[in-house]
Amino acid sequence: MKINKILIVDDEKNIRLTISQALADMDVETNTAVNGEEALAKLKDTEFGMVLLDLRMPGMDGMEVLAKLRKERPDIRVVIITAHGTIDSAVDAMKLGAVDFIQKPFTPKEIRYMVSKIIKRETLDIVKSHDYESFIELAKKCVEDRHYDAAAEHVKKAISIDSSRPDAFNFLGALYEVQGNKLEAQKNYRAALSLDPTYKPAQDNLSFSTGAKMKEEKEIKFDNNTSN
Repeated sequence: MKINKILIVDDEKNIRLTISQALADMDVETNTAVNGEEALAKLKDTEFGMVLLDLRMPGMDGMEVLAKLRKERPDIRVVIITAHGTIDSAVDAMKLGAVDFIQKPFTPKEIRYMVSKIIKRETLDIVKSHDYESFIELAKKCVEDRHYDAAAEHVKKAISIDSSRPDAFNFLGALYEVQGNKLEAQKNYRAALSLDPTYKPAQDNLSFSTGAKMKEEKEIKFDNNTSN
């Protein structure tokens, strides 16, 4: 699998063009698909290592593409592209190994940062990982392979290094949510909020988990940052 061979799937021409141009100066190869059907056809013919996948498309939507993709190419890395700050069925997406999300509108810098981060993630060494960020990235790698218990252990190691950051507690809560343990999920969302009461991903996750907040589009947020 060549992780730097990337398929961009979006029904909006300007989005496909923006992403292609943003990645043009990186050591990657890109191709595009206008819908889910074309994406699956291209994935059969070419060994892509990464897919940037729009969640909402006419016909076959992103979640359906992701489900089919996981049956045929469980090794491929997927970045979900979302609009309006919402992620439909994000728990289901996480169960299928999608842990990276980027929201429209995004900048070329954010796209490049996301792609480079995923490429670097593939070379992470558990033995050599001793810092907070590395353990978080190892956790995401485990989610991509649907090893949720291992992911949780890596997040706990990140927390042991720096227990002052709400994002790790929020991530751990999302992992518990995926595994159906709402009580532990809510406990960790609250821990994140005790560190930063304004941390919106944890605010929203706790509200959705407890049923205190109802929206037409339900989401589970893992992080609100896509770049440094």
